[in-house]
Amino acid sequence: MRKRWSVVLGVVLLAAAACADPQTQPAAKSGDTSAVAFDTSADQQHITSAKVDSIAAELPASVRESGKLVIGNGSAGGGLPPLGFTADDNKTPIGVEIDVAYLVASVLGLKAEIDTTSWENLFLGLDSGKYQVGISNIGVSELRKEKYDFATYRLGLHAFEAKLGSGLKITGPADISGKNVAVGSGTLQEAILVDWNKQNVAAGRKPANLKYYQQAADTYLALQSGRIDLYLGPNPNASYHVATQHKTEIVGTVSSSYPVQGLVGITTKKDNGLVKPLADALNAAIADGSYAKVLAKWGLQGEAVPKSLINPPGLPKK
Repeated sequence: MRKRWSVVLGVVLLAAAACADPQTQPAAKSGDTSAVAFDTSADQQHITSAKVDSIAAELPASVRESGKLVIGNGSAGGGLPPLGFTADDNKTPIGVEIDVAYLVASVLGLKAEIDTTSWENLFLGLDSGKYQVGISNIGVSELRKEKYDFATYRLGLHAFEAKLGSGLKITGPADISGKNVAVGSGTLQEAILVDWNKQNVAAGRKPANLKYYQQAADTYLALQSGRIDLYLGPNPNASYHVATQHKTEIVGTVSSSYPVQGLVGITTKKDNGLVKPLADALNAAIADGSYAKVLAKWGLQGEAVPKSLINPPGLPKK
């Protein structure tokens, strides 16, 4: 068969509305499951929307006349599903970020030209003007806002992953007290756990034991064997792993910009005139339902936002 479908039962759908607690989100109940199919073929159809002339008219004249939107995506080297990764042909970029790029470009009446690169080169490309926008799970932060503008399109969440049937539920620092928790060194997730451990110690509770592994396979082996109780990582990757491997479950989430609500945004060079039409295009897609279809395609309904915001509060400077 030309198409490879991974048909999944029991995908955890995270309930995370924009009005929810900005620090943590409760785990979905066991009944919140659905059948999800991931299309990883190279010839899949991208979800698009109709051009909105009034929004397209907001574009800088040079962009509008070029007829294209040049987009950088930092998923070179295979990427991380379901954000941005290569299809079955090992060369075609697919994923939720790729679909968002095609969706926004369609509302603006532009052709999406997507270049996959490294994370570092993505920002160099934005700075030099090689890329007009970056769509690559870029979290809004106060530091980044000094150089870039953001039009938000997803909640930024990290997920606590546990062995299937663990019975665990993580809603705050007390729930990780005394547990063995795997996390990547030097990550935002590690900073959150360090902060939670300080809160536990201050409250007279045992801190969590943080564990570090070099490879994801080693982390999941430790989770299955019981050497660790939890793994904290990016929610999209955790959701995809849960859906395709059937061995783990998401037992709670926390904002990627803890203690404020994390948001992921389409990123563009500051004051280049693109952020408002990008936000308006996203809001048009939210209104007509095409945005929801993109997130549902990749099992990320729990990261939906009700409205695209321009440069909202982001990860505080530290």
